[in-house]
Amino acid sequence: MAVVANEEAIAEREQQRHVLKAVVASCLGWALDLYDLFILLFVAPVIGRLFFPSEHPMLSLAAVYASFGVTLLMRPLGSALFGSYADTHGRKRAMIMAMVGVGVSTAAFGVLPTVRTIGVLAPILFIILKLVQGVFVGGVVAATHTIGTESVAPRYRGAVSGLIGGGGAGLGALIASLTYYGMSALFPGDAFDDWGWRCMFFTGIISAVLGITIFSNLEESPMFKKLQEAKARAKAANSAAAPTAGAKAVSPLRTLFSRDYRNILLVNLLLTIGGGSGYYLTSGFLPTYLKVVNKTPSETTGFILMLSSVGVVVASIAVGHLSTFIGRKKAFLGTGLLRLFALPALALFMPGVTDTVQLALCVIAFGALGSIGYAPLLIFLNERFPTTIRATGTGLSWNMGFAIGGIMPTFVSLASPSPTDIPHTLALFLGAISVLFLIGALVVPETVGKLDAPQEPQAH
Repeated sequence: MAVVANEEAIAEREQQRHVLKAVVASCLGWALDLYDLFILLFVAPVIGRLFFPSEHPMLSLAAVYASFGVTLLMRPLGSALFGSYADTHGRKRAMIMAMVGVGVSTAAFGVLPTVRTIGVLAPILFIILKLVQGVFVGGVVAATHTIGTESVAPRYRGAVSGLIGGGGAGLGALIASLTYYGMSALFPGDAFDDWGWRCMFFTGIISAVLGITIFSNLEESPMFKKLQEAKARAKAANSAAAPTAGAKAVSPLRTLFSRDYRNILLVNLLLTIGGGSGYYLTSGFLPTYLKVVNKTPSETTGFILMLSSVGVVVASIAVGHLSTFIGRKKAFLGTGLLRLFALPALALFMPGVTDTVQLALCVIAFGALGSIGYAPLLIFLNERFPTTIRATGTGLSWNMGFAIGGIMPTFVSLASPSPTDIPHTLALFLGAISVLFLIGALVVPETVGKLDAPQEPQAH
């Protein structure tokens, strides 16, 4: 009996290690993925001058955000490709390939020649590379947003959702903030325009290295393992019954756009567009907001954004975990109402703040509010789809919504004739997307517990 108990204890500890590795890998994978994207946001004014020069600084800035939006628009394609691969061959392999692709493509930006060197070809090459990066970024989402939540116990799924979705984003922003802070110190003033921004992009190769070293030792998710075992048994049974008959496999992408699931995908977009827009108009827009609107020094900006990233991580985990107890739907409704009033108010209030401590508190609140809305979104999307199409469905739902959300800073820049107009424009956009998010929260069903339910289509 003692031997059996000891073996069971060892097996349990081993299982806990597998779960921890899956959660850490998902969070770190998403963080590094967003880190590679955030680099552009931190150096947006420099990139605008070097690749999209214009006599009107706001047009130059809008062009940089448009190039960022191009990356996001390619993410659904990446989710379709890598999501189908993850649902067919496993989350682990899809994650490794996508992470390596993101890291290499990000590092390649550091060697691009500027407009001064090759003229109009410079922004063209920049955009092409952003398109390639976007495909791999979409692939990372399909894998990281399923393997972690599929591996943990039900009581921790909400917290893990917040950790990976919001916490991973906060961690990615934190790493980007640290990198920007360090590069600004290493390459002060004009030196940053020469080499500082290039070195920031070169650090993207870390994603490729970590993608190979960390994720190669990762266990596949238990739910995907069960799916593969069930498929193997069904295949063996069919072969024994009719050796010459072969069941034709239906692709996950085709199943997702079938009558049973396409409406679920469309309804999900209300939340992902609202959540994604809220994120990119807060944490994503803050580096530019602080520099262009508040005229905050670079080193101070980097430090404040680091604090904001920590706030995002803590708030996302807390709200994600809360959704396990009160339900995903109530969590969406509560955070949606809070964002509707607080985000526009902060956007209008921050330009008049001159005290560094007060500004830091406002930025921390602004970033946290922008992220808590989608803290339960990752597990909610996982609970909307069966294991057979979960990576594809979750990845496409997330990336389509966040692709639209990612172009919102471009519209804010274009709709602002001058930097002084940004706060009012931003407040209007934040109010509008908060309304959209609330509409989505009202129409979606409650999903707590659905991940372990029979794999059938849910109500729209």
